[in-house]
Amino acid sequence: MFNFEITEEQIQAFNEDGFVVVDRIISDENVALLRERLDVLFSGEYETGIGPDEVNWKKERDPIENTRQICNGWKSDRYVASVVLRQDIGKACAVLGGWPGTRISQDNILWKPPGGKPLGFHQDSAYEQWTAIPEWASCWIALDDTTAEGGTVEYVRGSHRWGESGMIEEFHAPSNPVKELAEAASNAGVEKPERVPVVVKAGGGAFHQGWTWHGSDINHTQRPRRSVVAHCMSSENQFHDDRVSSIYSRYKRFGDNGMDESFFPVTWRVDGYRSSFIQSYVERKIGWGQ
Repeated sequence: MFNFEITEEQIQAFNEDGFVVVDRIISDENVALLRERLDVLFSGEYETGIGPDEVNWKKERDPIENTRQICNGWKSDRYVASVVLRQDIGKACAVLGGWPGTRISQDNILWKPPGGKPLGFHQDSAYEQWTAIPEWASCWIALDDTTAEGGTVEYVRGSHRWGESGMIEEFHAPSNPVKELAEAASNAGVEKPERVPVVVKAGGGAFHQGWTWHGSDINHTQRPRRSVVAHCMSSENQFHDDRVSSIYSRYKRFGDNGMDESFFPVTWRVDGYRSSFIQSYVERKIGWGQ
């Protein structure tokens, strides 16, 4: 089995640029598995019997040219979980984030069809304000060979040092995907932001910091652009005392800011700890009904 290990050079690039592009993160076998599971998930079939936390595209409900997105497919499909909850990805995110360990905050499953519309440029951590430590390190994995013309993810070099902006006005299929990016660049005194498209073979991808501006343009090719993202946070993170997420705060217990590992599992920790259910879960020995 392929095991990813972050290098010192990649750590340096991540710190300097706010992201690092990596040739290989998962194996060809994992790529094939995830492609298969995307077909299943976007058909509305959930292997565990539990729906994802967010389903931002449904057949016959949403425009066919919109980019399809599911959040927390790992809760709905144990095959997806076997990749998203990998220990090597968790370790890499902890090292890049400077944390003692990693929890999965959420995954994103993305499918941009031929002609698919943009995703607005944004900062991930702006959407994490319901936690006490709103800092993400994320692993973006391509499931198709990517090209600049194919609507691949683009990172803005050095933008993690521009400061914190809020959530953007239009995330899905915006008329102007760089509206808030342009405003943030202007406020930071940056005349021409450097957008870097991630061009890799399937199974490659990138890691990015939570305050790095990124988004994607139209898919001008005749091939889909599919990807999966593991958004990670510190294993020490908790719910915020006051700020609430309309979706993710449903997992908070009254009077307790701690995060339940059933919903925010620890995928790697420096002392060797990993949430005990993960192995049995990804091997399909247990599920939400057991």
